[in-house]
Amino acid sequence: MKKNNIAFIFLVFTVFTCFMACKQKDKKFNVDDSYTIGKASFVADESLAPILDQELYVFKSLNKEAKPEIIYKSENDALRLFLNDSVRVAILARSVTPQEVKMFKQRALYPEINCFAYDAVTLIVNQSSNDTLTTVGEIKNMLNGKVGTDKNIVFDNANSSLIRYLRSFSGNDKFEQKNIYALKTNVDVIKYVSEHQHAVGFISYSWLLEPDKAYAPMVNKIKIVGVKDEGNKDYPNSYFKPDQGTLAMRQYPLVRSLYIINNTGRPGLGTGFASFVLGESGQRIVLRSGLLPDSIPTREVSFSK
Repeated sequence: MKKNNIAFIFLVFTVFTCFMACKQKDKKFNVDDSYTIGKASFVADESLAPILDQELYVFKSLNKEAKPEIIYKSENDALRLFLNDSVRVAILARSVTPQEVKMFKQRALYPEINCFAYDAVTLIVNQSSNDTLTTVGEIKNMLNGKVGTDKNIVFDNANSSLIRYLRSFSGNDKFEQKNIYALKTNVDVIKYVSEHQHAVGFISYSWLLEPDKAYAPMVNKIKIVGVKDEGNKDYPNSYFKPDQGTLAMRQYPLVRSLYIINNTGRPGLGTGFASFVLGESGQRIVLRSGLLPDSIPTREVSFSK
């Protein structure tokens, strides 16, 4: 009888411990939220702020009881938060790797990975610069230090998705040339190029489309460089600047996919926001922004009798 009592007490203690552990986990990720109600925090690549701010503004306007928050970080810092399970939704300029998916599954997390837009990595120069055209080969040579130049090459920051993209694009894992500089933000890159005639900047296209009044005057002092991809079988002799048409037709060569990755595994605010961005309303916002949506929204046309 005594042994039975001890076993019963042990069972009650085990159940209580598991219950409290689950409760603490629920406190970490608020379970009182739904698709359109409650609070939730997401992490995002800071270079995507222009388009995500628009998505967030409309989503909150339509859903007054929703209080989502986007934490903007460099890609490396955003991934760290996401992989450490500090947040359950990440919006990035890359997907997760098979190794990262495996790690999530070991924690019983099954990420929903969806592309929602396409962005262009854009070359900008000062308005007074004579440079208006370049090629993929010339960009790679420039990033590998294979050509002598008096130009300073600037990026947003050393931990950014742009740096990671261009390292992969150029085949150069280390940008150690003396004329390559990492600043802090895309706006810093625009400012630097607007003030220096012999500068080349790499930024996300979204920062040039609808600049706010804080840096719009700087955008007027720069210009976009057209790029030719000699390896493009359809357009080997043509130069293209980024826009929705050249992104859709695969004419502009420096393109990156933007992803929303949902690890919540339940119908909460994270899933609600992801569904909004991927749905027709969210894709229309991407279309109006000037980036290329993953799915082109349909347009209804009425014919009068």
